[in-house]
Amino acid sequence: MRRTGPILASLTLVTSLAACGGDDSSGGSEDPIRVGQIVSLTGNYSPLGTENQKSVALAVDQINAAGGVGGRQIQLTVRDDKSLPDQAVLAFNELKGDSDAIIGSPFSNSALATIPLVDREEIPYVSLTPADEQINPVHPYVFVVPATSATYAEAALQYFQASKIAKVALAYDTKSSYAVAGAKGLQAKAAQYGVTVNPIEEFQTTATEFGAVFTHVRSSDAQALMVWATGAPAVALTKQYAASGLKIPLVLTGAQASKLFLDPAGPAAEGVTIASSVGVVGDHLPPGQLKTAVDELTTAFTEKYGYAPPQFAQDGYSGVKLLAAAIEKAGGTDRPKVRDALEGLTLTTPNGNYTYSATNHSGLTTDFISINKVQAGKFVPTPFSQEILAKAGG
Repeated sequence: MRRTGPILASLTLVTSLAACGGDDSSGGSEDPIRVGQIVSLTGNYSPLGTENQKSVALAVDQINAAGGVGGRQIQLTVRDDKSLPDQAVLAFNELKGDSDAIIGSPFSNSALATIPLVDREEIPYVSLTPADEQINPVHPYVFVVPATSATYAEAALQYFQASKIAKVALAYDTKSSYAVAGAKGLQAKAAQYGVTVNPIEEFQTTATEFGAVFTHVRSSDAQALMVWATGAPAVALTKQYAASGLKIPLVLTGAQASKLFLDPAGPAAEGVTIASSVGVVGDHLPPGQLKTAVDELTTAFTEKYGYAPPQFAQDGYSGVKLLAAAIEKAGGTDRPKVRDALEGLTLTTPNGNYTYSATNHSGLTTDFISINKVQAGKFVPTPFSQEILAKAGG
């Protein structure tokens, strides 16, 4: 591949490729479908990115082993954004010329940095990060796989309302687009659910001490503390919260719906409330199409890696499934046709039942978010979510 920028740490995966034929982008069965992936394999967000990459590769392997998409094998080329937005831009520029579609970074700031380039190049871009700015306003070629931050916020508000929690303290990472969007979403819709948000505490990704946050919450009348963060700050905050003496529920988001949070947080995570995609709690789903999709990923991922797929693996696997379904529906890799196919796509994946449209490039509703408690080191849906999952799983 001709490189148009500085050399990036990279990995090229070519899975079961047939001999290459002509250069028709919607071409014959011998031409591979070229998919680029921008992912955080090093840096602060590598724990997320490595799970994304594992599940993306797994889905590609499965599709290729089953004969590919329309008889064409998928060729996956991976670039490391090093958890840095400028490196994501360099990675996109490396991939754009030789890719039929691109799967985006799990790091919201990296994804947002690439979107102007996606708009300009008009290449289908399947994003594995939930920041709302990617789809509000709609960008024609950008489609988001995880439930957005605003959707997670609304699911939390529904839970608060059902649990008769009317006063919620909020703390969020001002340097994370994901966290900022979640905090805004929570505040924007709180009144609709009879919830008051106060106090509102800010911190940065580099924060390691949260005593001041707890002091302000303790002096308030908050009935719960919701925290929007990704990576190390959430672990440190959870450990310090367990020792703070505060008795109100600590509520975290999908960024913590993983062993990557549970393992370092240890006993401090016990009893914490954590939202997740339905796939994370697939054991609690009733028999049906959704559970079948979850079990397909869980069985294969666990056999290969020795542990159940975390939230970030659910996203990567679902992203490949969505892209493959759109390419099949489009009858090839013509970019505008794939974009149109995504806009008209309805598909069940381990993350839930997606319905994209011309005005909705996020696809998922709150029905496919589970509000869980950590019990004996595992995510267990609350009674509130068990009722919702019983309906969503059918």
